[in-house]
Amino acid sequence: MVKRLSIFSPSVGSGLGKNVFGKDVANHALFRSLLLYGGLDQLDFLNPNIAPADKIKASLIGDTPCQTRVASFGYPSTDSPRQSGTLMRGTADIINLSWDRRRKHATSAYSIIGLIHTVAPPSIRDYIGQALVAPVMPWDALICTSPSIQTAMGTMFEEWHDYLGARFNGTAKSAPLLPLVPLGVEAHDFAPTPSTPHDRASLRQELKIGADDILVLWVGRLSFYEKAFPQPMMLAIQAAAKSSGKRVHFAMAGWFPDEKGDEKNYRHAAKVYAPDVIFHIIDGNDKPRLRRAWAAADVFISLVDNIQETFGITPIEAMASGLPVVVSDWDGYRYTVRDGQDGFLIPTLMGSPSDLTDELVTQHIFMVKSYQQYVGIVAQHTAVHIGIAAARLADLFNSPSLRKQMGEAGRKRILDTFDWRVVAPQYIELATHLAEVRAAGVTQAPAAPILLSGPNPSRSDPFAAFANFPTALLTPDTLITLDPGFDESAFEAFGTVALTSFAGNWRANKETTLALIAALRNQGPMTFASLCGSVPTGPVPTNVAITRDRVQLTVLWLAKMGVLTWA
Repeated sequence: MVKRLSIFSPSVGSGLGKNVFGKDVANHALFRSLLLYGGLDQLDFLNPNIAPADKIKASLIGDTPCQTRVASFGYPSTDSPRQSGTLMRGTADIINLSWDRRRKHATSAYSIIGLIHTVAPPSIRDYIGQALVAPVMPWDALICTSPSIQTAMGTMFEEWHDYLGARFNGTAKSAPLLPLVPLGVEAHDFAPTPSTPHDRASLRQELKIGADDILVLWVGRLSFYEKAFPQPMMLAIQAAAKSSGKRVHFAMAGWFPDEKGDEKNYRHAAKVYAPDVIFHIIDGNDKPRLRRAWAAADVFISLVDNIQETFGITPIEAMASGLPVVVSDWDGYRYTVRDGQDGFLIPTLMGSPSDLTDELVTQHIFMVKSYQQYVGIVAQHTAVHIGIAAARLADLFNSPSLRKQMGEAGRKRILDTFDWRVVAPQYIELATHLAEVRAAGVTQAPAAPILLSGPNPSRSDPFAAFANFPTALLTPDTLITLDPGFDESAFEAFGTVALTSFAGNWRANKETTLALIAALRNQGPMTFASLCGSVPTGPVPTNVAITRDRVQLTVLWLAKMGVLTWA
């Protein structure tokens, strides 16, 4: 078993500040866990500034006792990875590391491991794809933290192999391994303590939450562009509150990228979509207050709709806290949460590739649309089943025993599967396996059939590249139904919500949208193909075209807002 490991981390030693992104939290926790639970004799950190080893160690574990030595080296020196046999980086960008290794005649001297945190940005897909043309070897690896990411990257690599084979008339294939190794959580940090009852009571008293009231909690960056649009959660909680008869509070804990504008938009959305639910915003940078929020909550919710997500730390934090979780059936969430055991997975719906969404990719490539706009537009037109979410929330609201049962099951799952004490050794096992592969001098895999055409694997349509993320895809045969409780006056009010009107120019205009609703009201449930046929989609001037593509995005958006449902 490997007993020494090298990590390239330019910012190591600086700790975590405010408004931290998930990947930084994950890397900090990973490096900490390798130090505490990896069973290593020595952990080397390579950083251009050569931060002192004692400072690095203190930033990761404070004064926690640890037997593993910490050493600090400059980079681009390769002395440390040559001696340890493995160089790890907390991102998927291993291309420059592989070229530097080759330049120093060290290709067979050590393995390189990268960690995939997201595959949504085309720029990241670019440098992951470049692993096939860079000197990345079969004894290198890009860690996938969920099966969905593993599948998506395997598909992208195959598409790149097909392209390169056709372009250069070759058959050789070489790629890094794509092992599945999850992230983890320090379960004991979230476990009940003697102060938990006091923490719960004090925050509930501050927020005026009664003993029989229900507190639903979201934790994460409050970015509708890159995390989740809040409206489906608000709609589902509102419906569950009404059906259960419970007095319900919804707290969103995190931080806003645009502090003033975003908070105003979220509060307005809550007022429109969940008028009977008491809405709270909690500063996620206030760690003691966030800990009290975990203790005070009854149910955790995260109806993520964004291709930016790959694993999802907060659901496993919620499970470690003993909370039942209601999350979207999406990418990493479906890997960590067992439907009906730890909580509920809520079905999601994504569209099919189209000329319009292909145009969206082009606009992002040439920076007509920013990355935030790109992923935000895709998310705005990805639906989470509000009706099912509301029903499952109501089940939990009405049953303290179910909440307790699922909370206990979730806590046990974390201890068994996603506690860093369990996860960290898997990274060491991977490094050991790669060392064995390198020593054996693995030969390249046989060539696959060559395709003569295909899209750029790094720049493919998001509805194609991430087709394995949602529960289902909107197809011509998908049955669409108007929600029985549809209220036209309430729908009109939706138009005043900034978070809802976002990306409206990608959808059909108001007249066509109302025509879709009217067709379903008058004719009853119909397939998506029939619904498209019920409204005009013929050629008109390009800048106002109501194409079938726009109808698709409109139907997805209406489903997202709870106006339509699907089967």
